[in-house]
Amino acid sequence: MTQAVKGPASYFPSIEKKYGRPIAEWQDVIRAALPAKHGELVHLLKTEHGLGHGHANALVAHTLAEAGKP
Repeated sequence: MTQAVKGPASYFPSIEKKYGRPIAEWQDVIRAALPAKHGELVHLLKTEHGLGHGHANALVAHTLAEAGKP
């Protein structure tokens, strides 16, 4: 039996479906804007790319966690 994906990554299928871009591309956008802070990155995704707050927050949280950043 497969374990359900939890946390920020659980949003990834709906993000890809809604915005038509793979998660790796969104993560590239986030990494290119570093060392911006979490809130600044969420704001960037919302204002410049039209993502909703929950989707932007999930992408930023997951990407920063992978990079070992708070």
